[in-house]
Amino acid sequence: MKLYEINEAIEACVDKETGEILDEAALDALTLEREEKIRNIAAWIVNLKADAEAYKKRADDFTARKKAAENKAESLEKYLSRQLAGKPWKDVDFSVSFRTSKATDILDESLIPVDYLKQQPAKIDRDAILRTLKMGVAVPGARLIERQSMTVK
Repeated sequence: MKLYEINEAIEACVDKETGEILDEAALDALTLEREEKIRNIAAWIVNLKADAEAYKKRADDFTARKKAAENKAESLEKYLSRQLAGKPWKDVDFSVSFRTSKATDILDESLIPVDYLKQQPAKIDRDAILRTLKMGVAVPGARLIERQSMTVK
């Protein structure tokens, strides 16, 4: 029986007009059943909260493991990149290649012209500066740099 059904059955054991108990044995049994039902629901809630906390801890552990693995992979990529010095490498299972990309290096934000600031909040438009620098036009406070990024497949 559901809790609301037990409550309805308890109400049915009592005369609404006089307040007289119609079936005392049934009322006692229903009261005990109601108490047991409430106790079981409370225990279920406690168990679910404990499960949720355990899941959170496991998620935190996995997040820490994920971060450690990402950091180790990044460290190994830097190491391999230094060792290969920009030269591609191939094997049956893996290939390592390098590509050159261009990025904007902001030397002094205060020197950047307002044409290159993004609005709300004011923010430097690095893409616009990069396009301008690639065209060979100087932008005060910025310069064009070359980077190498490595791909491992």
